[in-house]
Amino acid sequence: MKKRIVIGVLLLAAVVGITIAGVRPHPPKPAEVELAKVARQSITRTITAAGKVAASTTVKINSNVSGDLVELNVKVGDKVAHGQVLARVDPTRYKAQVKSDQAALAAAQADVSVQKVQLAHDQVELGRIEGLHAKGMASEAEVEQQKSLVAGDAAKLAAGQQRADQAKGQLAASSDYLAKCTLASPIDGEVIELDRQLGERVRGSDLSEDVVMVLATLSEMEVKVEVGEHEVVYLHQGDKADVELDALEDKHFTGHVIEIGQNAIIRNAGTEAEVVSFPIRVALDARPPGGLPGMNATVHVASETHDHALVLPIQAVTVRPEKVLAKAPAPSETSIKTADSSAKPSEFAKVVFVVADGKATLRRVHTGLSSESDIEITDGLKEGDTVVAGPYRTVSKELKDGESVKEKKDAPGAGERS
Repeated sequence: MKKRIVIGVLLLAAVVGITIAGVRPHPPKPAEVELAKVARQSITRTITAAGKVAASTTVKINSNVSGDLVELNVKVGDKVAHGQVLARVDPTRYKAQVKSDQAALAAAQADVSVQKVQLAHDQVELGRIEGLHAKGMASEAEVEQQKSLVAGDAAKLAAGQQRADQAKGQLAASSDYLAKCTLASPIDGEVIELDRQLGERVRGSDLSEDVVMVLATLSEMEVKVEVGEHEVVYLHQGDKADVELDALEDKHFTGHVIEIGQNAIIRNAGTEAEVVSFPIRVALDARPPGGLPGMNATVHVASETHDHALVLPIQAVTVRPEKVLAKAPAPSETSIKTADSSAKPSEFAKVVFVVADGKATLRRVHTGLSSESDIEITDGLKEGDTVVAGPYRTVSKELKDGESVKEKKDAPGAGERS
């Protein structure tokens, strides 16, 4: 009997113990996170943009005269030199016009010569009559009559000279049209487009272009991209660039910024989707092997570098509402002065989670340059501090101040930063 009572008491005690253990609150499991240490290293602000490859110089060859294309000396891909004859438009009627104008000029010049001889003769005659008048052997009327003849000769000579000048101008114009029948290269380059074939008719006009071919200096190439308004302010002429061409995988080419557009490109103006960007030209230091105009390219411009900066993985920095940060440590006054003092107060602040003794503590920070993977910390941390660097959702939304954490041992990049 006593044995049964003892067993019953033991069973009751066990049940009570299990019940108490079940209702007692258990501390939450530590969140598994990726850790990183604040390290000093160089960081470069990199601005990335996509665009198209283009020749540094592209020239459209147009015909200024109308006619049939009777000579075509090049094809697409041919290299051409400055002054080289590329094509010719039928010059027959322009040659005829030049001959006609040459004849008209010769006739006008002959008339001028006749008028000069007549004027010289009448001037000599006037001198003779004035001599006779002085001796009383010629009347005043004869003198006046001869003066009128001389004046008439001078007027005729002036008119003849004007007709000769007009004929000379017409000859110059027709000669210019004849010269324009020959299409010559204005640059050293390469034929990249041929829009007319031998025998086709071209229609020269000052009001519209009729492109015969397109030349480009493929030895000097550039990439044209557009950069957003928040990034263009960090660009400078001469900034070095790394260029990748989609068609040439795993190859990188060097270049530099040669032009920063001053006129904004605005899309969807006046709407919530409005986008403001600026055109940028990046010259390639050398032509990529096989690179052609129109190819897609990605440009990475290094606009600014800070050496010996405090650096973190960029995903370690997140934002929290200011009201949550009432108890978070504030940056020192000294570092605040190095930050952007002109910035307006925001409802959100940049923060990181500093890890010590298995606890993640929320800390406000100020940031500087950022690259594609890292960000500079100008205040709020010191070298060697350990911070939570991932996962992204944990850092950005889930992790709380004071929460227990443990490192994911298999996390990529966990632990020390090189």
